[in-house]
Amino acid sequence: MAPGQCEQKPQPGDLIEIFRGNYQHWGIYVGDGYIIHLAPPSEHAHAGASSMMSVLSDKALVKKEELWYVVGDDEYKVNNLLDDKYEPRPVRAIVREAHSLLGMELSYCVFSSNCEHFATELRYGKAESRQVRRAVEVGAGVGIATVIGFGVVALAAAFFGSGNKEKKNTQ
Repeated sequence: MAPGQCEQKPQPGDLIEIFRGNYQHWGIYVGDGYIIHLAPPSEHAHAGASSMMSVLSDKALVKKEELWYVVGDDEYKVNNLLDDKYEPRPVRAIVREAHSLLGMELSYCVFSSNCEHFATELRYGKAESRQVRRAVEVGAGVGIATVIGFGVVALAAAFFGSGNKEKKNTQ
C-alpha cells in the first residue's frame, strides 16, 4: 500500500488514524474527502519530528482539512476502535457537532484532551485515548527503574548543577 492510501474507504463519522511514526494523529471523516481534527500548532502533514512538540502545547485548533493533506506521506486507516465497547452516535450528530466546533481553540493536553480524545468524544460521546493508555501501561511496566533513573538524574543535577545560583524573577 502506497503512503496515504487506505484499505477501507472512509464513511462520514469514521475515525481516521494517521500514523506519524512514534504516535498517531486522529480525526473524524466528515465526507467529500475532508476530516475535522484537533490540531496543536505543530501538527501538520509535513511537520516530521516537530509534530512531537505537540506535547508542549496547551491549546489546539479545530480544523477541517482535506484528508490527503493531513495524511501527507504517512499511512492512515479507518479505525473505529471503540465500536465493540460503545454504540457510535448517529452519523448526522457526529458530523453536525464536528462542524459546530470548527475554528474553536480548545484546551489541549496529551494525556487528557488530545486529538484521539477529541475524535472519540465526537463518535461515541466518550473521550478516550488508547494511545495514552498504552503509554501509561508501558510506563508502569518500566515503573520503578524509570523513577529511580529520574531520581538519580535530578540528584546529580542538583549536586553538580551550574555555578550560577541566582534565581530570576519571572513575574
